[in-house]
Amino acid sequence: MIHYKAIGKIMGALLMLLAFLMLPGLAFSFYFGSQDEMALIGSAFISFVVGASLYFSFSKQDQNIRKREGYLIVSLSWLFMSLFGMLPYILSGSIQNIPDAIFETVSGLTTTGASILNDIEAMPAGILFWRSMTQWIGGLGIIVLTVAILPLLGIGGIELFVAESPGPTSDKLHPRIRETAKRLWFVYLGLTILVSILFHLGGMNIFDAINHGLTTMATGGFSTKNASMAYYDSAFIQYVAIVFMFLAGTNFTIIYFGLIGKFKRVWKSDEFKTYLFVTVFLAAAFAAPIYYYSGQEFEKSFRDGLFQIVSLITTTGYVTADYTSYHQGLTLLFFMMLFLGGSAGSTAGGIKFVRHLTFVKNTWLEFKRIVHPRAVVPLKINGDRVTGKIITHIMNFLLIYLMIFVIGSIVMTLMGYDILTSFGAVATSLGNVGPGIGQVGPLDNFAFFSPSAKIFLSFLMLLGRLELFTILILFTPFFWRAN
Repeated sequence: MIHYKAIGKIMGALLMLLAFLMLPGLAFSFYFGSQDEMALIGSAFISFVVGASLYFSFSKQDQNIRKREGYLIVSLSWLFMSLFGMLPYILSGSIQNIPDAIFETVSGLTTTGASILNDIEAMPAGILFWRSMTQWIGGLGIIVLTVAILPLLGIGGIELFVAESPGPTSDKLHPRIRETAKRLWFVYLGLTILVSILFHLGGMNIFDAINHGLTTMATGGFSTKNASMAYYDSAFIQYVAIVFMFLAGTNFTIIYFGLIGKFKRVWKSDEFKTYLFVTVFLAAAFAAPIYYYSGQEFEKSFRDGLFQIVSLITTTGYVTADYTSYHQGLTLLFFMMLFLGGSAGSTAGGIKFVRHLTFVKNTWLEFKRIVHPRAVVPLKINGDRVTGKIITHIMNFLLIYLMIFVIGSIVMTLMGYDILTSFGAVATSLGNVGPGIGQVGPLDNFAFFSPSAKIFLSFLMLLGRLELFTILILFTPFFWRAN
């Protein structure tokens, strides 16, 4: 039996938290006189009242949370956050219809970075800050934040952490899940502050520096400028963005071990070494072709290529150049990067390098097993043997991911969009990247899609952000059967 009352209480706590997170934007509303303060206050008030009603209605109920409740809570929390997170857009009039507001909010919370806004710079300052905040909130996961807070309310957190991070890794910085979440968030907060300071030193005003700091560490890609990072024709700013996008795409436990000097633990990670090698290799391989086709000086060509590669691999989605303008072959290679993803345990979306690494290693070992059928050839990651259960889980994930991409592309073409645009929209939404190919290239946005297409793509964003199984399991009949 599912404990719905416990779920209701947690939904209430999340909505109250969301209400408080809406308020920091008021400082910019008053400072810039953007006249959107009432929209933020009204949205926070509605979220808090609904949240408090849910929380205190179930405050005395049994709070025993099992794995089943964990998956349901994670899925519902992202749905609730999306529905209430769109209120500032609607109440301020910045976005005037619900499908557009849902799309922009889901894109923010899932750190996808796709947008329906045609003139970002015309947005009120407070709303623009809230837009960046949605990505920062979603960056490391709403639930990872709340597992550090909910124990104070008498609610356990381990089941929620498992549901939020259903990937193949299970590293913990501390045996207590609350301490793990807190340390991850301190690293996340510290890096966000540092990159914001560096952006400001590089020439951004304080408002732009904070906003870009929030969305860089979230690997979200929302910018305060219509031209994204291309607006800042500064090598310093763009190289800073490259470094911190790469860090944000790294497993945060690896960053933590690096910060405390445990470099052997860092280099022991096969995923990190693969992530680093692939990034460096692609940057070197793309440098000459981009230099040839762009006609720019070599340093600018190298920087643009490296920026786009890191941005796509980490699913950040910032752009400094139109990568579809070089050559069709390069466009195809950039498109394939939409399926890489950063590291497990990072703020990046996508398939994740550890899954690709496991697939490649297992495929290679399968050839060896064919030649030596009686040999026991274990698959190892980070020196540890990977169980058959995990390998099966990864193979199923890759197959389902591919199936959803194909089915989603067919659905988009049936809605009337050309096949290139359908491929690009589905791949970038499912991978939580932002820019794609076709009519959703790096210089385009998603405003032209129909309301039904925007809702469908929003669903794909949520599906990709929660790594498929967390949502798909809700559509199975046995999930709802009583024990």
